[in-house]
Amino acid sequence: MSYLSISFTHKNTDIHTREKLAFPDNSAVETFLKTILDNQIIKEAVLLSTCNRVEIISTVNDIDRAQEIIIKTLARYSSLDYEDLAHRADIYDNAGAIHHLFTVASALDSLVIGETQIVGQLKDAYRLSLAKGYCDQGITRAMTYAFKCAASVRNSTSLGTGSVSVASTAVAKAKDIIKDTQGVKALVVGAGEMSELTIKHLLSYGFDVVLLSRNIKKAKLLADTFERSIEVEPYENIDKLLNELPIMVTATSAPYPIIKQNMVKECSFARYWFDIAVPRDIDEIQSPNLTVFAVDDLQDIVNENMNLRVEQAKQAYLIVNNLSMEFFECLKALEIEPVVKHLYLKAEDVINKKIANAIKKGFIDAHQEANVRKLCETVLTEFLHEPTKQLKDISKKVECDVVLGTVQSVFGLQHDSNTFYQCEHAIKFNS
Repeated sequence: MSYLSISFTHKNTDIHTREKLAFPDNSAVETFLKTILDNQIIKEAVLLSTCNRVEIISTVNDIDRAQEIIIKTLARYSSLDYEDLAHRADIYDNAGAIHHLFTVASALDSLVIGETQIVGQLKDAYRLSLAKGYCDQGITRAMTYAFKCAASVRNSTSLGTGSVSVASTAVAKAKDIIKDTQGVKALVVGAGEMSELTIKHLLSYGFDVVLLSRNIKKAKLLADTFERSIEVEPYENIDKLLNELPIMVTATSAPYPIIKQNMVKECSFARYWFDIAVPRDIDEIQSPNLTVFAVDDLQDIVNENMNLRVEQAKQAYLIVNNLSMEFFECLKALEIEPVVKHLYLKAEDVINKKIANAIKKGFIDAHQEANVRKLCETVLTEFLHEPTKQLKDISKKVECDVVLGTVQSVFGLQHDSNTFYQCEHAIKFNS
């Protein structure tokens, strides 16, 4: 079994391509996972789709064929060219795949370094795949360590503090533009998690917030969670409001643009719209005194964010590196356990046969069987103690696979592939 990760992010893919790759709901994710798992090559898979990335984390029997299957399926889903996707994709296998997964979970690969949403999004993706039977112990072990790594980075560094999300970055940009925010109204379109974060940051900067959503009940419930008063408007007022207010942030899950050219009127005042949805909520629009920022346009603040966090990021990468090595040491240790187990089982089988034969031939009395068995088991335990210790030490070395294969071949040991061995370092997945 090999780990394989295929990654499309803000680093290798423009927003136009990411829009086509994005998965709007769990139903689309499930359909994709079912398709790529319908073979003997890909054993397990998790799909993570956010505004800045599409990641497929899998365990496979053949890395080359698996990546071809996954990218071809993505090409069909997105109606994009296979060769283009294959060229763009960042592809990681085994140690590289685990290191990348830990980096993603720890928000070191995010557009905004240290953003706090990614680990929750990764947990949701893993939960879905686990609940539907699309992943098993291979990915579970990796995810368990990924969440452990994310927690360690969060607790050991200050990367999770300050402006650490796309929403907070958009609002910070709006604050830089407006300067004096007191009494300035900002329109927020959408009532999901990103909108909640946006409102939180808008209020902290002194903006007044007008909230608009197709689901006005959900919008009112969200507005009631804040201490400051928030205006909630029906969605039918969107044309009027976007032409009256200077700031707008959109963060819906619509699969197509909801704000189009024909909705926009020319205004005498400057307007600044922030589209933090992928696919984008705002169509290609041209209008005087209007500036539209998409996710990728927030790079200047992101760069500043990274410069401030560079030392913390170095510490975080050390944690990722250490836990990546620990993870594979853990896997090697797990491979040792069934070999040692079958060594003892094989030896015990020999003891049983020889004792039964000795009793049958009268070499020992039947009433001495327990004592003879105990003696044989004591000899066995002492004899296998040093080989067992050496095998566990070898699990930390690169020649582990060769040595294990040799031991299994020499002693004719079976491979216990259906047994789940829990890594001693693993933590329980907390919902």
